[in-house]
Amino acid sequence: MIAYSLAESTSVVASTIGFDLGALRDGFWTLTIQGLAYGSIYALVAVGYTLVYGVLRLINFAHSEVFMIGMFGQYLGLMLLGFRPQGDVWSEGTLMTITYLVLAGLIGMAVSGTTAVGLEFIAYRPLRKRNAKPLAFLITAIGMSFVLQEFVHYVLPKVPTDPRLGGSSPQPAIKLVEPTEQFSFFGASVTNVILIIVFSAVGLAVGVDFLINKTKLGRGIRSVAQDPEAALLMGVSRERTIMLTFLIGGLLAGAAALLYTLHVPSNVVYYGGFILGIKAFCAAVLGGIGNVRGALIGGLLLGVMENYGSVVFGNQWKDVVAFALLILVLMFRPTGILGEKLGKARV
Repeated sequence: MIAYSLAESTSVVASTIGFDLGALRDGFWTLTIQGLAYGSIYALVAVGYTLVYGVLRLINFAHSEVFMIGMFGQYLGLMLLGFRPQGDVWSEGTLMTITYLVLAGLIGMAVSGTTAVGLEFIAYRPLRKRNAKPLAFLITAIGMSFVLQEFVHYVLPKVPTDPRLGGSSPQPAIKLVEPTEQFSFFGASVTNVILIIVFSAVGLAVGVDFLINKTKLGRGIRSVAQDPEAALLMGVSRERTIMLTFLIGGLLAGAAALLYTLHVPSNVVYYGGFILGIKAFCAAVLGGIGNVRGALIGGLLLGVMENYGSVVFGNQWKDVVAFALLILVLMFRPTGILGEKLGKARV
């Protein structure tokens, strides 16, 4: 009886796992382009994880909720300005579409940046003043993640703007851009939305890398990451640097929220940042935690590889492929692909 049950279970599992290399071959370029779009979003959120870890050695698991709050922030801001989810915003011309995109991005970045700074001030700074152990920071980060989720779940629906805002049901995002094909690459369609996502995300990540490696603020961040006591003796304010690090990560999460709603316009919901946040953290670890360039590479690679895995093994195994890739890389390179910490970044 036991042998029969085991055989039956094995048969069921085997039937749910596909292995279709032909589908990967046929849709290779389409999957690659779509994967780069997802990976660009992962990369922006991953930079926030990697900056905070590089400076504080803190895994800020509440960062996924900073991203989620950015989605709702831009949604609420545009609603207050008179936009509605079914509005044909793209019909007003390219110039106005760009204006609306910039406006929505600024709103999302402002909300996420404020949330990230508030999180640092309310939750983490008191722990630092009391010289709390790392485990206390980790538990606090997980707790604040749930606090922010439940705030959106239960409190935000009370805002007299739209009775659907918040709550348990996903809302459709306010559609700012109608996806239209711009050109074809080896038979794969490249839309305006994909171009906006990839170029915006890569540009922001490269900009942060330049900030970290080539500016006075970046030298301060790297010095605090490498030796906080020595940095203090050299006149670098540790608390100010930490606050700015959270702010930069929050701004990037807000920008990622806009790009995400452009690509997946039906998932504005209070738990919408959970899985994406875990994948972004995996991207940061994959590239080398504490390394901005590693976060960018890890995000792009993760987005592409999980797309490949979804057609080879089946869409239900998409998330499994992402985490399996992380485990596989860490088995051979425990420090990640680049493996260079923020405090040791080259000038």
